[in-house]
Amino acid sequence: MRQFPPRRIVCLTEETVETLYLLGEEDRIVGVSGYAVRPPRVRREKPRVSAFISADIPKILALQPDLVLAFSDLQADIVADMVRSGVAIHVFNQRDIAGILAMIRTLGALVGAAERADRLAAGFEARLATIAATPRPSARPRVYFEEWDEPLISGIGWVSELIEIAGGEDVLPHLRFQQAAKDRIISPDTVRAAAPDVILASWCGKKVVPDRIKQRPGWSEIPAVRNDRIVEIKSPLILQPGPAALTDGLDAIVKALWPTLPGA
Repeated sequence: MRQFPPRRIVCLTEETVETLYLLGEEDRIVGVSGYAVRPPRVRREKPRVSAFISADIPKILALQPDLVLAFSDLQADIVADMVRSGVAIHVFNQRDIAGILAMIRTLGALVGAAERADRLAAGFEARLATIAATPRPSARPRVYFEEWDEPLISGIGWVSELIEIAGGEDVLPHLRFQQAAKDRIISPDTVRAAAPDVILASWCGKKVVPDRIKQRPGWSEIPAVRNDRIVEIKSPLILQPGPAALTDGLDAIVKALWPTLPGA
């Protein structure tokens, strides 16, 4: 990176895009992931240069970025191509709430906005604490979160934590420590045995179909199915480890778990 703060940034995932907008540093962004939808104006303001595990390398290079921001081992091939092309790149790997807050603060430091980033992260911390301390009228509902349907994948770290902050109990809490999706594949019988009161689903990139969940063999006696408590949470709100998950994503979980409470 030859410029500090970097003047031309390409973001290959959407959580860094949203964070830069929240910091008022969006003018530095010259290219974004095709999945970037927050804030909505990013769709018309910034050129698309990548999907999640593929990218238009020539298009990125033509933008002459000072810095490229990436996420996780899933983008390792893109990162390798960028490094070989001589581009400065920072790869985040946040998998829990602490990691999300650290990402915000780190990104702020990278663009010379450390104090603003610290205030932003501190605001999120206070919000999480307030919601976690909210009195709930009954026992914590037992919650199963489904990231994908074929095969069944559950247990994203930050989602598991947000379920607890919202007043729920993750029925498969051990999965939060497994980073790779392949290590979070479960059997339908595991969910049936766990007997969740609520099923939250966010099938990455496609619409959740509750009827398909209800029709799974043996699932009719699961309390969540029996009581019709299957709730879709839109992917952009919960599957990106960034500000969206800590705000609208958490609010959606609270509403799903406590639908009769004021403000839910």
